[in-house]
Amino acid sequence: MSKENTVEEKVNETPLDSSDKNEEVLEDGENKVNENIKGDVIELKEDEVYGKGDTHYTGGSIEVLEGLEPVRKRPGMYIGTTSSTGLHHLIWEIVDNAIDETLAGYCDTIEVILNNDGSVTVKDNGRGIPVDIVGKTGLSGVETVYTVLHAGGKFGDGGAYKVSGGLHGVGASVVNALSTKVIVNVHKDGGIYEIVFEHGGKTTKPLTRIGDCTDSGTSVTFYPDPEIFKETTTFNYETVKNRLRQMAFLNKGVKIILTDKRDDPETVETFCYQGGIKEYVQFINRNYQKVHDDIIYCEGAQIFEENGVEETILVEVAMQYTKGYNNQILSFCNNVATGNGGTHEEGFTLALTRIFNNYAREFKVLKDNDKDKFTAEDCKEGLTAIISVKHPNPQYEGQTKGKLGNLEVKKITSNVVGEQLNKYLLENKPEATAICAKIRSSYEGRLAARAAKENIRRKTGLEITTLPGKLADCISNNPEECELFIVEGNSAGGSAKEGRDVRIQAILPLRGKILNVQKAQTHKIFDNAEVGNMISAIGAGYGAEFDISKSRYHKIVIMTDADVDGSHIRILLLTFFNRFMKPLIEHGYVYIAQPPLYKIGYKNKFYYAYSDEQLDLIKKTLNISSNDINNKKVTQQRYKGLGEMNATELEETTMDPTKRKMLRVTIEDAAAADQVFNDLMGEEVEPRSEFIKKNAKFVKNLDI
Repeated sequence: MSKENTVEEKVNETPLDSSDKNEEVLEDGENKVNENIKGDVIELKEDEVYGKGDTHYTGGSIEVLEGLEPVRKRPGMYIGTTSSTGLHHLIWEIVDNAIDETLAGYCDTIEVILNNDGSVTVKDNGRGIPVDIVGKTGLSGVETVYTVLHAGGKFGDGGAYKVSGGLHGVGASVVNALSTKVIVNVHKDGGIYEIVFEHGGKTTKPLTRIGDCTDSGTSVTFYPDPEIFKETTTFNYETVKNRLRQMAFLNKGVKIILTDKRDDPETVETFCYQGGIKEYVQFINRNYQKVHDDIIYCEGAQIFEENGVEETILVEVAMQYTKGYNNQILSFCNNVATGNGGTHEEGFTLALTRIFNNYAREFKVLKDNDKDKFTAEDCKEGLTAIISVKHPNPQYEGQTKGKLGNLEVKKITSNVVGEQLNKYLLENKPEATAICAKIRSSYEGRLAARAAKENIRRKTGLEITTLPGKLADCISNNPEECELFIVEGNSAGGSAKEGRDVRIQAILPLRGKILNVQKAQTHKIFDNAEVGNMISAIGAGYGAEFDISKSRYHKIVIMTDADVDGSHIRILLLTFFNRFMKPLIEHGYVYIAQPPLYKIGYKNKFYYAYSDEQLDLIKKTLNISSNDINNKKVTQQRYKGLGEMNATELEETTMDPTKRKMLRVTIEDAAAADQVFNDLMGEEVEPRSEFIKKNAKFVKNLDI
């Protein structure tokens, strides 16, 4: 989980006057909008809740959005969000178009340039977008692609692209719609052509031949619109680098060059991998202890018939087992990441479970008296796998393509992986034995966890989901408004219980540090009371059985001291959530409380500072000198822990939704986050040392 792109600060830094309480807090909270809601609750009739529509509903009531207006009006429908994630999606759309040229066999080099003026340039050496007139639009091919939704060479029977990631033909036009300016240069048929769009896709310079050339390709420069991307229009280098490196892994042999001209001197990195996804697995596992050294590689193609037409589906899988307990299975269709899985992952899981169970029975890894079979989770523990399929007509859920839905892919993937995995196990006995021992260990751990859970139920007469006694629960049963504060220590827990809003805020104190789950088998979590208490309090299960819809709280707030021990507890908790309850992070339910570091008393008022910089700002604003502090005209307290704060202080600075400052934890790149957690919390010392050296410059307020 990197500093740059995985923790998103949700605060408003406008000073908040709290003089009515004889105190002031210099950080506003995340729910200040509540201050605008005053007065009694008014009961509305059903048809008054949203207001009644115009009685005269005629043809004049129908609004027709033309051209790219729908994109600007509802950008979330096309790029998912207008946050930093959506901003970077603009780059992905243009790069995906270049990658499609690679899939078609015409492009082997792609350049991405982050320019000084905030724009991005993407170049490829493909065939170049057509510059001749499109009959249906009367416009050139370039203008059609960039101004007409659902227009491109990925439809119909023209054969421009047999396989493509940009399925819906809206990528280029969406980027145009959400930019203040787009410049497209095309090298094609001996000529250099240029067209310019401004103000959300309006053509300001028609397609013009500006020179001659002997090469081919397309160059696109776009300027994201700050009216659309209000959060930020600044591209994150690490986010772009990680994505482009992934594209290079998925397309062996293609060269992708990333240049950041915002640096002085500029940064240039090149990604090119002849080993493709086999090198991808090696890269992910570079700091893990391996069960076997080689990469298991499965590749195959099968023909299926659709609407009387024969089509070919390509399947490619690379996998390797590590000695860890987490799995990293990444799936793609036509180079598009399918973060929510789909039929290719289902087919892979079927083959994995079937082959290992058959092998285990045949070679007595599973004995006759073993009644249970290996489950999918047994077979996946410690597994790193890349699943990549190429499909001429993929079916996704939504424009963001999070889940693959083609039913035929399940059977084809299962056949390809099943046949070649079985062949590998039979031909590589030492590796097969080591892998099966790993799976057997996971199998035994699962049975031990089940026995431990049953033992708890038998001894107490209660299910593991029974709420823990240490939990001070809230009154509300509405998860959307409920907050669970996980607090370091009983002392701070006591203050939090006194200072909370009992209606919506629950408190769960921790006694010391929880188990490092990155190094532990699943069944050992039941030996750790603190982990068991969290699972019970949240109420949604854990691991493969975790159900986000059952979470009793939509805000889970980690509240620890601002010292080394507090930071360690925080990373232990985040490691636990990442391994066993990742959907909590993916849905934005996990927060980190930000208690103040200082309390300043001056002229019968109190001020709170959350950093040394803010402390200096307060002193400067109030014209406080060192003599004032020495002469005790001003009081200054440095909080070394939550336990030093009384209930009122904790409430007003850290828990009150109208005043508090919080960080929301998010994951932009799940694989990168898993790697960081392993570097920090795994068995290997060297990656942890390197991480500390690299990030030491970011450490603040270190108590020694």
